[in-house]
Amino acid sequence: MAGRAHTKQIILDTAESLFAEHGFNGTSLRTITTKAGVNLAAVNYHFGDKKTLVRAVLNRYLEAFMPAVEQSLARLNTESDYSMSQVFESLREPLQALDTLRPNGMHVFMRLIGRGYTDVQGHLRWFIATRYGSALNLFIESVQVANPRLTPQELFWRLHFTLGTCVFTMASSQALGEIATSKFAQSNSPQSIIDQLIPYLAAGMSASEASSEPTTPFLTDLKRVTHAKT
Repeated sequence: MAGRAHTKQIILDTAESLFAEHGFNGTSLRTITTKAGVNLAAVNYHFGDKKTLVRAVLNRYLEAFMPAVEQSLARLNTESDYSMSQVFESLREPLQALDTLRPNGMHVFMRLIGRGYTDVQGHLRWFIATRYGSALNLFIESVQVANPRLTPQELFWRLHFTLGTCVFTMASSQALGEIATSKFAQSNSPQSIIDQLIPYLAAGMSASEASSEPTTPFLTDLKRVTHAKT
């Protein structure tokens, strides 16, 4: 039994490393088994198929992160009034706690989540929504409390714009950190990226309704050029 548990752990650790670096689509089971030093039968025995392995890798983080998020949001909702910044701040501590779960856990988790969406892993989104629906619903409810004026349509789009921002940042966090370090000569840890991300997301979710006909200089010039060509 101990040998089987050890083999399962090796497969999970190897798959996690490869998925984070190369993505889910870019990592084959053969690559995983070769690097892990196990045969395909071992993967099939413990996980059955690649989709189940993908879920198992991410679920090592989700089973700690999602309940912590739900508890944090529940505490926030004991207050009579709160802002969008506070809603997003409720995610900070659960994220940072992942570093105690796995080495460099927050960074790896952020990259895995980003990979899950950029690689179009529909089954993974279904898995998260199904297993952790209560935490996701509480987050949406908290957004609605902080922004009661948002219509259902506005809420839909802003949540997806927020998700898109997070996915890009998560998938590119290492490269973005390196670029920022080179450009501004400052250390950029995952925590410092979150420091930049939270006020940006909060402002976007809380923004006033956009005018139907924006007239920035860039758009004005663009319209002028377009009309000149027609």
